[in-house]
Amino acid sequence: MDIIEALAKEFSLKRDQVERTVALIDEGNTIPFIARYRKEVTGSLDDTVLRDLDDRLTYLRNIEKRKEEVKSLIAAQEKLTPEIEAAIDAATTITEVDDIYRPYRPKRKTRASVARERGLEPLAELIMAQETSYSPTLEETAESYVDSEKGVENAQAALAGAMDIIAEDVSDNADFRKTIRALTWDDGVLGSTGSGDSVYTQYYEYAEKLKKIPGHRILAINRGEKEEFLKVTLTAPRELILKYLGKKLVTNPGSPAEKYIRAAVEDGYDRLIAPSVEREIRNDMFDSASEGAIKLFADNLRHLLMASPLKGKTVLGYDPGYRTGCKLAVVDKTGKVLDTAVIYPTKPQERIEESGRVVTKLIRKYGVNVVAIGNGTASKESEIFIANLLKSIPEDVKYIMVSEAGASVYSASKLGADEFPDFDVTQRSAVSIARRLQDPLAELVKIDPKSIGVGQYQHDMKPARLDGALTSVVEDCVNAVGIDLNTASHSLLAYISGINATSAKNIVKYREENGEFTSRAQILKVPKIGAKAFEQCAGFLRVPGSGEILDNTGVHPESYEAAKALLDMFGYTEEDVKAGKLTLLSEKVKIKGTDKVAEKLGIGEPTLMDIIGELEKPGRDVRDSLPPPELRDDILDMNDLKEGMILTGTVRNVIDFGAFVDIGVHQDGLVHVSQLSERFVKHPSEVVSVGDIVNVKILGVDLQKKKISLSMKGVKQKQS
Repeated sequence: MDIIEALAKEFSLKRDQVERTVALIDEGNTIPFIARYRKEVTGSLDDTVLRDLDDRLTYLRNIEKRKEEVKSLIAAQEKLTPEIEAAIDAATTITEVDDIYRPYRPKRKTRASVARERGLEPLAELIMAQETSYSPTLEETAESYVDSEKGVENAQAALAGAMDIIAEDVSDNADFRKTIRALTWDDGVLGSTGSGDSVYTQYYEYAEKLKKIPGHRILAINRGEKEEFLKVTLTAPRELILKYLGKKLVTNPGSPAEKYIRAAVEDGYDRLIAPSVEREIRNDMFDSASEGAIKLFADNLRHLLMASPLKGKTVLGYDPGYRTGCKLAVVDKTGKVLDTAVIYPTKPQERIEESGRVVTKLIRKYGVNVVAIGNGTASKESEIFIANLLKSIPEDVKYIMVSEAGASVYSASKLGADEFPDFDVTQRSAVSIARRLQDPLAELVKIDPKSIGVGQYQHDMKPARLDGALTSVVEDCVNAVGIDLNTASHSLLAYISGINATSAKNIVKYREENGEFTSRAQILKVPKIGAKAFEQCAGFLRVPGSGEILDNTGVHPESYEAAKALLDMFGYTEEDVKAGKLTLLSEKVKIKGTDKVAEKLGIGEPTLMDIIGELEKPGRDVRDSLPPPELRDDILDMNDLKEGMILTGTVRNVIDFGAFVDIGVHQDGLVHVSQLSERFVKHPSEVVSVGDIVNVKILGVDLQKKKISLSMKGVKQKQS
């Protein structure tokens, strides 16, 4: 297989473009580095495409590796022919390669292998010869194979053994299996039945064509089967398949051998092929559904991590609770913890007045701007308490509900204990809740991405594949934003291109021992940071206090000379960059001719445009252009909701069949995919993303089941 050509065709790219990109990957460059600083080489492929290409490259290389293994194994048996080798080379999936290898694979004892040991293979060959007439007859010939010592007691046993051999040969035929798999996929039906009370009731009398089942249903059915609420069956087009096999194998209709061949074919299909193909198809369906779910989880995570930070605000983090009280933590504008407290406004104590005094004192003492309330246990009562309190004081303070997903995981982790050794678990949670409002990315990187919970059926995914995909998303987000080398935690640094966990800890240790970094280049003094690591990480690190202004931009050190030449070309200085006086640079370059300027500077146009963007807005945060968090000053209850009401909410999760929106009533409402737009929507992610602020209409409220149905159809949305 020509892997480069296959990738070019699959991704609709030019061959040389793929060739150059693969070379960069093979040289050990990271995806964020390639995406940001090698645009001329890749044709400006973004990180998502690059990761998909890298995944496919690995898969195709694994296929080639498997092909060579199979060739060697068959050659070791001295059975590798040019035809078999050509078939292996033409295979496009590992399943196809394994189908070709199936007849040569060492088998455990089977009915066919026992028949072969009993010397019945010649009888099977005689049957497959399909002569017009046999003399002696097949039954008479079978008599000659009777041998009680070998376990062949009579002619019927001999014929049965011969048919076992034919059945296995049919099962081992790669072409047959490929066609049967296709026929099953095209016309097969997956069904499930169940009884009793469970969340799977919609699948108790369910049947749907295999190729039409959406991924979320496949995952739900699999989980229901695993939990023993569902009995699942796959019904294949048996008669169609037997007709196909009969046409392929019965070459002389009317031959006395025909009835034996057809019986062997039926047995081979029912006993050997059907269960195997069913397993393969269901595994493929699960893998495909899993990949879809992982991509959805990754996309949701990306939007959550890239949510607009609430900068310049002092935040009171509020971790709700009952018996042990509600933990509070005040953090300043930089995330530094100023004070902590515990209050008891909820049951069983309900010390509301006393709790109000404590919160009011903290608000006034530290100038709190926002109260961030965790959305877990006792959050509704806490929201009511805070909303009522804020109405009773003159200070202009808002509140917001913040997802607690993963906060408890962080609080109980070694990282949480190392960061706040004197705090208990819930105090750490309060700090985390406050900080994730101020800077979602910096705080959420401390948590295992799987624990953040913005997907569907993530616990059913293959852990290694899910971890890899989510880690890639975090890496891309961290590198897209860039980090302050002097304030970033080691958990944040570890996601930077070219820096691993050990290097990240070494950077923090060096910082603690030697004071703040004064330049990017100084990082080369840190143990385990060599020239290659510096090349990969430098552009994503910011040093605001550096004497070199470019150290606080996304301009890579390899382009400093070009950036300074660009400034000289248009009469600017580095001080002008610092003062923000380059807002017209892009227009001036356009007038002069982007291609001519790039050529004169000796760089590509994509790099030139990136440099201009960084010089015009040094130290910019790409997240600042996103809508800010929706702050509240009043409270709604599910009982307040009426059909037809228009409310503003925040998208908390996007799944295959819709989006869950927080409208401020503690229970997220569902906008079904059919209610997202007037136009047809194939997948919700075409319309909404996690973190989006949307206007929704109440379609219905089920207080007993705590379900809210929402719609965005015909509802005017805010302009983004």
